[in-house]
Amino acid sequence: MQRNVARSTDRFERKREAILDAATVLLNAHGARGLTLGAAAAAVGLSTTSVTYYFRRKDELAGACMMRGMAQMEEIVAAALVEATPQDRLRRLLDLYLERVRQTVVGEAPPLPILADLGALNSPVLERAFEAYARLFRHLRQIFDSPELEWLSRGRRAARTHLLMEQLFWAAAWLSKYDAEDYPRVRDKMFDILVNGFAAPGRAWEPSAMQLDELLSRDRQTNGRETFLLAATRLINKRGYRGASVDKISAELNVTKGSFYHHNDAKDDLVVACFERTFDVLRRAQRMAMELPGDQWLRLSSVTAALTEFQLSDSGPMLRPSGVSAVPEPYHGPLMDQVTRISDRFASMISDGIAEGSIRPVDPFIAAQMLGAGINAASELRFWVPGLKQKAGPAVFARPLLMGIFGP
Repeated sequence: MQRNVARSTDRFERKREAILDAATVLLNAHGARGLTLGAAAAAVGLSTTSVTYYFRRKDELAGACMMRGMAQMEEIVAAALVEATPQDRLRRLLDLYLERVRQTVVGEAPPLPILADLGALNSPVLERAFEAYARLFRHLRQIFDSPELEWLSRGRRAARTHLLMEQLFWAAAWLSKYDAEDYPRVRDKMFDILVNGFAAPGRAWEPSAMQLDELLSRDRQTNGRETFLLAATRLINKRGYRGASVDKISAELNVTKGSFYHHNDAKDDLVVACFERTFDVLRRAQRMAMELPGDQWLRLSSVTAALTEFQLSDSGPMLRPSGVSAVPEPYHGPLMDQVTRISDRFASMISDGIAEGSIRPVDPFIAAQMLGAGINAASELRFWVPGLKQKAGPAVFARPLLMGIFGP
């Protein structure tokens, strides 16, 4: 009797894991709102009714995918924290994480879930998933537990933990450019940048002030549609592309759906306009930085500081590029092209700085991706560091990004 029960339990767990494997692929491709029980069932050769035996609603399925992924990340963090020093813990963390990604690439393990759509979940799944994320965050924060880092305040430690989490999760978006056999080299490059930063020896953190009000064009500042774009941007960052419905955007602005459609043809058009607004801010910041007198280190540190501060300003934040994955296919390619061009411009600035000697000899592509991840992460900085002043953002967040995560 016990053997039959064990076999039944094993079958249940195998099917449940198979459903989660397939659903995670769908979740990463289409977001939480695009995941359906029917699609997950079809992917594993089951009926939708059979899947509801394991997960009654698609929210439960999406949440289970995310929480399983976070549990796997908890195991990686726990193994890394065994190391004695913060630097050794970081190297082990990167090693284990990239090994887990390699296993996915070669078909040895299902993908880890993209967590960008966590906010799109509904209660009570949302609360359970977020608590799992908060546990992971608190666990990872222990990487900074060391006598040599006792000077770090709670807020600065939280900011650096958030920065590190973003580097891990965003890496999944650009690692596809590398063969799995190159991951050890990628690990070494990421570790070097996180520990030693971008600045060449002897360079100080002295970014030039840039006019934040010039990051938005005059046309945008006087355009009534800017209010819609900013409200939609904030809601999409919080709830994900599919979680930011027309109803929710209208409610955020305290207007009717009719008023929404008076200003916007459709939700997709509004989302594309939000991305265009973000790209416009990034390009204007890059152009302003490149016109600054001085070397490339000054320009790179200045644009990073300015964009970090913009994220915390009344005009911020910018739309997170992770939202591109959930945008309908006709828009996806052109938007990703723009994301790539902006990143490539940062890579060119870094490359020029290496050539002139003001920036350390880092991998320009990897460095640009990590720079972009840090700038994007600044949009959520106040959640982890409540009460953080706008002007303090660059010192608390941009400086460790560019000068080293364990440095002052």
